[in-house]
Amino acid sequence: MRTNLDHRHHKHPLSGLRNVGILAHVDAGKTTVTERILYLTGTTHKRGEVHDGTTVTDFDPQERDRGITIFAAAVSCDWDGHSINLIDTPGHVDFSDEVERSLRVLDGAVALFDAVAGVEPQSESVWRQADRHGVPRIAFVNKMDRPGADLGAAVDSLRERLHVTPLVVQMPIGEEAEFSGVIDLLTMRAYVWNDGLVESPVPDALVEQAMQRRRLLEETVAELHPVVLDEFYAQSTVSAETLAAALRDLTLSGTGVVVLCGSAYRNRGIEPLLDAVVAYLPSPAEVPAVRGTADGVVEERVADPKAPFAALVFKVNSTASGRLTYLRVYSGTIRKGETVMDAGVGRTERISRILRVQADQHAEVQQAVAGDIVAVVGPKLAQSGATLCAPAAPLVLEPPVVTDPVVSVAVEARKSTDTDRLASALTRLVEEDPSLTVRTDSETGQTLLSGMGELHLEVAVEKIRRAHGLEIGVGRPQVTYRETVARGVSGLVYRHVKQDGGAGQFAQITLDVEPLEDTDDDFAFRSVVIGGRVPQEYVRAVEAGCRDALAEGPLGGHRVTGVRVTLTDGATHPKDSSELAFRTAGRLGLRDALRASAMVLLEPVAEVTATVPEDAMGGVLGDLAARRGRISGSTARPGTMVIVATVPLAELFGYATQLRSRTQGRGTFTTRPTGYVPAPSG
Repeated sequence: MRTNLDHRHHKHPLSGLRNVGILAHVDAGKTTVTERILYLTGTTHKRGEVHDGTTVTDFDPQERDRGITIFAAAVSCDWDGHSINLIDTPGHVDFSDEVERSLRVLDGAVALFDAVAGVEPQSESVWRQADRHGVPRIAFVNKMDRPGADLGAAVDSLRERLHVTPLVVQMPIGEEAEFSGVIDLLTMRAYVWNDGLVESPVPDALVEQAMQRRRLLEETVAELHPVVLDEFYAQSTVSAETLAAALRDLTLSGTGVVVLCGSAYRNRGIEPLLDAVVAYLPSPAEVPAVRGTADGVVEERVADPKAPFAALVFKVNSTASGRLTYLRVYSGTIRKGETVMDAGVGRTERISRILRVQADQHAEVQQAVAGDIVAVVGPKLAQSGATLCAPAAPLVLEPPVVTDPVVSVAVEARKSTDTDRLASALTRLVEEDPSLTVRTDSETGQTLLSGMGELHLEVAVEKIRRAHGLEIGVGRPQVTYRETVARGVSGLVYRHVKQDGGAGQFAQITLDVEPLEDTDDDFAFRSVVIGGRVPQEYVRAVEAGCRDALAEGPLGGHRVTGVRVTLTDGATHPKDSSELAFRTAGRLGLRDALRASAMVLLEPVAEVTATVPEDAMGGVLGDLAARRGRISGSTARPGTMVIVATVPLAELFGYATQLRSRTQGRGTFTTRPTGYVPAPSG
C-alpha cells in the first residue's frame, strides 16, 4: 500500500529505522495490534489471537493463561523499505517499571485507545510516563467495530484528559458493526477492508463530510505550523505533501498528536498505521543525542555507527538455554566476538552472539549499529540499567528509574532440600525484573519478595514454580510502610569516642532534625557549621552516615522519609578524627535524634478506578468505604458507573475477587500507587 509518503528521502544511514513501543491501558488491544503488524509485514504467517493463547509476543505461558502482557517483548519487522523494532509493553500498572525501561530505549510510540472507553486511567499514566521521557507519539483509536464506538468522543477525551491537540487524519467508513474502512484525509482516498485491502476514491455520499474534516485538519495544523499557514492563505488549501511534512514536525516536537482509527481484531486500519509510524515517528538519527558521564563530565554521544560504542541494557532474560541481554545501541558498532566494558562497575564482558529478536525466535547477525535494539549472548553479569561501552571510551548512561516496591510476601521452599534452589531462582528473577527485591527479615529470618502489587508478586512466584519446578509456600501479602518525622528535635549533640588500642576514633556533631514538607525528596541535608569546625570531607561523611540511619526507623524498622537534617556544629580531634568516625557519628546521632522525635507511621495508598454496572453501585461504594476508601469522583456512562477512590493498599488484597462477586463478574478495576499517607494509630 502506498499513501502520501513518497516525499521522504533516505538522507541518513539510520533514517530507515524506527524503534517504536505500543502503549495503552490494559485490554485496549496492544498485543492484537502487534500480532497484526507482524502478520502484515510477513514476520509471521498465521494471525495469533490473545484469547486463543497463540500470540507471538505474549510467549510466556503465564501471559497466555492470563491474557495480559507482562514482560515487554521486542520484535523486528520490515515495512515499506524500513526496519521497525517494535516493543509491546505491558498495560497493567503492576508492571509500570517494565514500561519505564522500555520508554527509555524507544524513539517513538503508538498510543492505543479504546473507541468505546476513550482515555482510561492507565492510558493516562503511561501517557504521562512518555511525556517525562519526551517520546513522540501517534494515537490509534482501536475497536471501532464495537457497539458504542465513537471516534469523536475518543478524540474529545484525548483533548480533555491528556491536554493535547489531536490531529485527526482519518474518517471512519461505517459505524460500530458496519465499520469497514477509513478515508485518508490527506490523500482523500478510501481504504476498505473485506477479504483484503481495496483502495478507491471517496464514496460520493461521504465526499462532503470528508471535505469538511479535511478543512478542519488544515485549519488546526495551520494554527500550529507557519509553513502550512502560508500555503493555506495563499491557496486556501494545503497539499498532502505539505500537510504530511507539517504533521511530522508537530509529532516530533510534541505540539500535536496524529490520530488514526481501526479495528485490529478485524484487521482493519493496520496498514495506514504502519505507514504513519514510518511517516511521522522519528528515526534514531532524529532524536536528541544520548547523554552520559565519563569521569564525572557530562558527554553526548550521537547516533553514529562510527562513534565509540555505547549501549544501554534495558532487559535481562535468563532462559533455560542461557542468558539473553537486551541492548539499545546508542552509538558506534558492536561485532560478534568483541569485548565491551560494563562502565558502571569497570568489568569487561565478551559478546559471543548478537541476535535480532522476533519475540521468542531469534535470527543471528554479525553486528549491530547505533540505533539498533538487539539481544546479545555472552555477558554474564551485566544488570538491567547497565551501560556497555567500548573499553577505550568509557561512558555511563543514566539508568532507568526503578520505583520502590510497595508490597511484600514471605516465600519459602516447601522442601528444605530446595532452599538453595529457591535462593538462586530468586536471584535470577531479580536480575530479570529490577522492580522486584529480595531481602531477609532480620527479626523473623524469613525471605521477603517485594514488588509493585499483588499481581506482580503472583506472577513472579508462579514464574519460579513453572521455570524451576519448585514447590513454594507463600505468606499473606504485606504492604511496605514508611516512617516520617512529625515533630523534630534541635541541638542534639552526639559524641563518638572509641579507644581500644591503636588509632582511636573521635567525632562530635550537633544535629537539628525537622520534617521535610512540600517536596518529593525523601531526605535533605545541609551544613551551617562555621569556622571550619568540621572539615568539608567530614561533613560529607556525616551526610553518608545520616543516609545509613534512614534505612530503619524507630517505630518498626521501616525506611524513614521526609526528613531534613541540619549539621549545626561539631568538633574534631587532631589525631583520632576520620571520615569513618564522622560517618559512624552521623548514623548513630541521627538514630538517637529520630528516637527523640515524634514519629508517624505512613502507609501506601492507591487510586482505584472501578467500572461497575449501575445496579451494583451501592454495594461497591459500601465495600470501598469498609476498606477505608475515600471516593474522589464518579462518572456515569451508559449502563455503567466509573468510580475513582483513594484506598490504602493494605485494604486492597483480594479486592479483585470481591468486586467480581459483587458485580456478577461484570465489574473491572485498575489501581495506581499514589504515595504514602499517615496510617491510623492503634
